Amino acid sequence: MTATQFTFIFVFTLVFTSLAKLWLAWRHLAHIAAHRAAVPEAFREKITLADHQKAADYTSAKTSFAMLGILFDAALLLAFTLGGGIQFIADLCTVWFVSPLTQGVTTIAAVLLLSSLLETPLSLYRTFVIEARFGFNKMTLALYLKDALKGLLLGAILGLPLLFGVLWLMSAMGSYWWLYVWLAWMVFNLLILFIYPTFIAPLFNKFTPLQDEAMKARIAALLGKCGFTASGLFVMDGSKRSAHGNAYFTGFGKTKRIVFFDTLLERLSGNEIEAVLAHELGHFKRRHVLKRIVATFAMSLGFLWLLGQLMQTAWFYQGLGVSTPSTALALLLFFMILPLFSFALQPLLSAYSRKHEFEADEYAARQTAATDMVSALVKLYQDNAATLTPDPLYSSFYDSHPPAATRIAHLQSHRLQAH
Repeated sequence: MTATQFTFIFVFTLVFTSLAKLWLAWRHLAHIAAHRAAVPEAFREKITLADHQKAADYTSAKTSFAMLGILFDAALLLAFTLGGGIQFIADLCTVWFVSPLTQGVTTIAAVLLLSSLLETPLSLYRTFVIEARFGFNKMTLALYLKDALKGLLLGAILGLPLLFGVLWLMSAMGSYWWLYVWLAWMVFNLLILFIYPTFIAPLFNKFTPLQDEAMKARIAALLGKCGFTASGLFVMDGSKRSAHGNAYFTGFGKTKRIVFFDTLLERLSGNEIEAVLAHELGHFKRRHVLKRIVATFAMSLGFLWLLGQLMQTAWFYQGLGVSTPSTALALLLFFMILPLFSFALQPLLSAYSRKHEFEADEYAARQTAATDMVSALVKLYQDNAATLTPDPLYSSFYDSHPPAATRIAHLQSHRLQAH
């Protein structure tokens, strides 16, 4: 393959993928607008028309703004590659630093930092305009900037040593460097899973032990019934940043903990909280977390092997606007264009995730009343202004959870089968 041919393939894929994303977004907007006037029949006794229309308008606002983001991302990628941005930054780092390893690390760090800065106005608009317009944003500008600074420092503390190690392995371990990098990547990710609950998450949120003794007793009984142990039950001050509610498990091994958003506890009844918790337990009982980790590691191994093949070809660099090949630039270019060439896999990944959600729902329906899970879901959809009428094709690409109507119908059918 020549550099010109690869440039054509890259540009064609970028244009095709961007147009496909815009078309999917347009379908989504049209589908929501067509169903905005009436609440779906399955929800008419539980969701008011005003709430349904708020969800439609909120989703439409986010989707319309995401279309601008698609164009911005495409333009930014072109500027960094064929526009010469990456080569320009790499040339500067070559002048400033003597060590090729330091040159590579600073080049990648500079590109990532510049990308983050350029995307900041979009993030600010999402938070302080769209989220605020629909009553969800609780974050101040000072808190936003504080979070951004913490994230930047944390990324430097954790990411720079990893990047140094990866680039050193790529240059020192011969033709099988990708295997060593993969092993290092696995260890790093498992370490993050282990330290996240106790060291990373508390940097951004306050976690306090659950104080409701009656609720603690109910949860302890459910955990015992399901054969699950956790290091603690915690309430997170989610309302400090957003009105959205959620609950999740975090941690790995003995550091596993259960976390409830304070907004969730305020909204759901005891039975509904148990049902939501049983759903999360279902993910662990069906080994979904382990399966996703294994799948992610398997895909990363394949991608690193592919990078190992591409970085040996001149057309890979030249076709993307880079004239000075290096391991650092190969790594940067590969992971910048990977989302383009893997976009077609999204429906498969989403379907895999939705399969896990159905299985977790089934587990919850066996441990608690299916009706409690249904009522909890309705409240969560209502409180988070999640649309009840997504476009099916759009949903198949982007939604990791089944559409509301499908998910609730599945739970109700399970309840009828149980009886």
